[in-house]
Order: sequence, then C-alpha cells, then structure tokens
Amino acid sequence: MPALPYPKYGLKSLYLFPYYQSREDYRQATGQEPPPWDPERPPKYWFDASAAASPRRNVVYDLVVATGPTGTPVAGPDGKPMLDVLVLKKELAATVNIPPQGTDVPGAEVPEVPCPLRPLEPGEELFFDFGGVVAVKNVTLFQALEIGFTAQDRALLKAIARKVGVET
Repeated sequence: MPALPYPKYGLKSLYLFPYYQSREDYRQATGQEPPPWDPERPPKYWFDASAAASPRRNVVYDLVVATGPTGTPVAGPDGKPMLDVLVLKKELAATVNIPPQGTDVPGAEVPEVPCPLRPLEPGEELFFDFGGVVAVKNVTLFQALEIGFTAQDRALLKAIARKVGVET
C-alpha cells in the first residue's frame, strides 16, 4: 500500500532527511548557523545527524536517484528513473554545504549531492513527470487518472448539467 493517498507526489516525500532550500531555511529549521560554504565540495542540502557517530569512515546510502555528469536523473533500461548507491565520508554526510544566495557563487554550479530515499512501498513507482522531473506515483490511483471519466464521474456530471439546465 503506497505511503501517500495521492496519484502522484514529489520525490521529496521519499527523502530520509530534511532538505533545506537555502541557508536561511537551515537557520530557521535548526536554530543554528549553517557551516560555511565550501566551493571545493558540491552543494548538499541535507545532513545525516547520525553519520558523525558511525564507527566507519564512510556511510553508505542504498537508495538515491542516479544522476549523470550534469546532475540530470538517469533512466534505467525500463525507461524509469534509475536508483543508485551513495557513499560519503561520514564527516561530509553529517553536514550540509549550502551555497549563499546569488547567481555567481563559485562552486555552486556543479550538481548537488542527491538526498537518500526511503524504500518504495508496494504500489509506489518512480517515473519521469513533465519536464523530466522525477516523481512518485501511486500506481492504482495514477491508473485511474489515465482512464479518464468513470461511470460515477459521468453520473455526477449529468446531475450537475440537469441542475444548471444544460442537459443535452
């Protein structure tokens, strides 16, 4: 059973960790100043608070959306977004690297580190939505959208038409 009762929803609903759009979002959510921007590292808008306590040097995340060199999601052989494994040094996993606002921030043009995902529930599926954006679909509810009007929908429309006097 899918986790959310919607036909489709954003990938962020699968994120394992909070995602901060900006340095200000981080400040508001955590009450702390974000670490200084490091232009030598890629942007990273999430952090794993438990990573710093790991006894290992690296932390492995089993599910992230696979991206190409430009940061665009990669399609697998089935045409759906492909999942991949992410390995980060524990120090990097435990911190954000959010660039300051602005258009000419050195280092901010490189693809960001993808946020780890929870496993898909039965009935959930990744797909490419409009514009190549990766989204999640509730397979059962999404199929109902593709079918169009149901008998119930038609009966409701006829009742509305009768009510407003436009029945044909």
